[in-house]
Amino acid sequence: MKVNISLFAGLHDLVGKREVTIELADGSTVDQLRNELGALYPVVVPYLATLVCAVADEYVPTDHQLKDGDEVALIPPVSGGSDDLFLVTAEKLDPQRLTDAVRADESGAVTLFHGVARNNNEGRAVRALEYEAHESLAEKKLREVGDEVRKRFDVTGIGVHHRTGRLEIGETSLLVAVSSAHRREAFEACHFAVDRIKETVPIWKKEIWADGGGDWVAGHPVDAPESAKT
Repeated sequence: MKVNISLFAGLHDLVGKREVTIELADGSTVDQLRNELGALYPVVVPYLATLVCAVADEYVPTDHQLKDGDEVALIPPVSGGSDDLFLVTAEKLDPQRLTDAVRADESGAVTLFHGVARNNNEGRAVRALEYEAHESLAEKKLREVGDEVRKRFDVTGIGVHHRTGRLEIGETSLLVAVSSAHRREAFEACHFAVDRIKETVPIWKKEIWADGGGDWVAGHPVDAPESAKT
């Protein structure tokens, strides 16, 4: 059988292409797919243990059986249908738009977080940033973060917008807006949401350095689902 694989961030830099098609034995698992990819592209072998697989915009365990024609996304550690609240876009972000979307008449507080491209990291001068995303999966995971926030905190609204593409220094890469009846809940929920976005949403960041070089920023390994087998 054949499966089509989408590669993101540092993976496509290593392989030299964004999509590959490989042949596998019928009934092969995600783990066998990773091994075959390593055999075909030895340069990715050091990273295979950190990769999580998504099929049909869902993370799947390593023993998930693949089918002929599956569209597979290999997700390296992450650095976040469009709607007004949860959006991944190459367009500049509009904070007022997001604030208006989450505010309700019962909201006594609205907290708005800006993630902004800065000109340095770990002592190195940075000229620009480039963001890449698995957009449909990223927006789905942003909505899941929103669901987590609503379960944990008494909020009246939450929304997240994330940029992709090249950002110059000072441009906003991430907006998280949370509304609630009281300010403490809004601050705490916003803080929680930003942390979860960094941990779970397949968005990657590449630094473009002042000397002309650049590299992908190391991210958080994604937790793959546990095997369904008992």
